[in-house]
Amino acid sequence: MRILNVGHHYHVQGGSDRVMLRLGELLEANGHSVVPFVSQHEDNRPSEWSDYFPPGVDTQDPSLEDAARFVYSTEARQQMARLLKNGGPFDLAHLHIYYGQLTASILKPLVAAGVPIVQTLHEFKLTCPVHSHLSQGEICEACAGHAFWRALPRRCNEGSLARSALSVLEASVSRALGDAHRIDYFIAVSDFLRDKMIEHNVAAPDDITTVHNFVDPDRFEPSRQRGEHVLYFGRIAPEKGLRTLIDAAAHLTDLPVRIAGAGEQREALEAEVARRGLDHIQFVGFQNGEELWNLVRRSICTVLPSEWYESFGMTVLESFACGCPVVGADIGGIPELVDDSVDGRLFPSGDVEALREALVWMQTHRGEAVEMGRRGREKVEERFSPEQHYRQVREVYAEVT
Repeated sequence: MRILNVGHHYHVQGGSDRVMLRLGELLEANGHSVVPFVSQHEDNRPSEWSDYFPPGVDTQDPSLEDAARFVYSTEARQQMARLLKNGGPFDLAHLHIYYGQLTASILKPLVAAGVPIVQTLHEFKLTCPVHSHLSQGEICEACAGHAFWRALPRRCNEGSLARSALSVLEASVSRALGDAHRIDYFIAVSDFLRDKMIEHNVAAPDDITTVHNFVDPDRFEPSRQRGEHVLYFGRIAPEKGLRTLIDAAAHLTDLPVRIAGAGEQREALEAEVARRGLDHIQFVGFQNGEELWNLVRRSICTVLPSEWYESFGMTVLESFACGCPVVGADIGGIPELVDDSVDGRLFPSGDVEALREALVWMQTHRGEAVEMGRRGREKVEERFSPEQHYRQVREVYAEVT
């Protein structure tokens, strides 16, 4: 098949970029021809198709032109039409997170060219104008029924009326342009996400299926040793539940806790840890590659204490691939990955005492934690492998071609 792989960037800037790139590699490894269509960026991988990439949108410090292109990109529509004309034909377009950079303007030329469209949903953009179901730090579903305007009085985008208005406008324009009804088939990365899309009337049950993300276990050397510390790795932001983790671990002074990552909340949390004299809790900065995996392999367990609708939880699979069990909050898609008392522990999201109990159990049952990690590795090999993912994606493609 000849497949158009569509997303934000042709480099890893977020989780959906990584999934898009890995899917492209997986499809090519199975004999398909894959053509990327993304926004321009200086960090993009080299591509023979880069002349077709439209200008990107600066979402951090946007100009008026960026704000307009965030809602509707004429350049993306034109470049998509040009690619379809000069680079086609394509059997299928597989979309990931494309709004905010390419926008729903790209849908019309795809439909006009008769290209079937599949989209992998990585978050809640189609049910929430700020994509997260968070408002002022609390879980919110006020916009149910596509009433996106309700985000305005709540100032859901960083507490800013202007940003919230732009998000509402973008969501409304995208819906009018067909971000739901022009997609032939949706893939959700978790059953939780799938159920939300059905509940909010974005997709009919027959038009959306769950295909969990994957990891290649051959890229990870699993640990069989008892761990030294507890580890969180990922984005450092309020919804990730790190303040709950710090409170839970505060009195466990003989249990080293390591927090790896970067994000908006790091400075405040580091200052809090220092003020409270919690020397056993250390921020180790952003880690990647073997440095990160070595940290994971030396862990008693990793922790995912999310306090929002975590759509998947890629760190769970990466931990399992390293032979490390996971303590996870029972929210969003996390319970689909962690089997309580089998390959990790689940606790009620936001519950400090329950998280503390889970950490103490891991600390005092390190031999059993090693066995949990071994079972997690087996799960990845059996259920979340590239081969399993490819088989499921091909079944979706067969539905629309």
